[in-house]
Amino acid sequence: MTDAQDRWVFGYGSLLWRPGFEFAEKARAKLPGYHRSFCIYSHHYRGTPENPGLVLGLNKGGECVGNAFRITPENWGMVKGYLDERELVTNTYIPADVEVELSDGRTVIAHTYVADPTHEQYAGNLPVRTAVEIIVAAHGNVGPNLEYLENTVLHLDQMGIVDPPLHDLMDLVRREYGEINMGAGI
Repeated sequence: MTDAQDRWVFGYGSLLWRPGFEFAEKARAKLPGYHRSFCIYSHHYRGTPENPGLVLGLNKGGECVGNAFRITPENWGMVKGYLDERELVTNTYIPADVEVELSDGRTVIAHTYVADPTHEQYAGNLPVRTAVEIIVAAHGNVGPNLEYLENTVLHLDQMGIVDPPLHDLMDLVRREYGEINMGAGI
């Protein structure tokens, strides 16, 4: 791919509601071979090293439905720099160019960030109850971990995307802690 071509970014977590960059087009997209998972301990945005939170990563297996954002060539360098700064704070993700299928049937290569299973902050597949306990207790420099879960599920619902593991987490939180409404952070 040459620098003169449009590029794409695949978003599956907070990029769904707060991309933070200019894009020329947004489309629903499906990424085969990976699934969205609360598999990364957050020491920055949604937790601290002393009390880590959990944030989403792309784990191998299954598929993930999210958004693809088309970036024009003149904006690519700025967008890529912004995303690297946002996503690689503690290098728990690996930048990757992956093939996604857009809702209109087009297949494009999109830039995204996948979980690094060898990183010390990789949480893997935690039991639902353990994940809920971590998420409810954690707070990072951009807000409560619970806010991140709520915003993700809210935006998945608005997009008509059913993600059973995330909905199970949210259902358990609501059963044990009641309804929450914490706003729209990162």
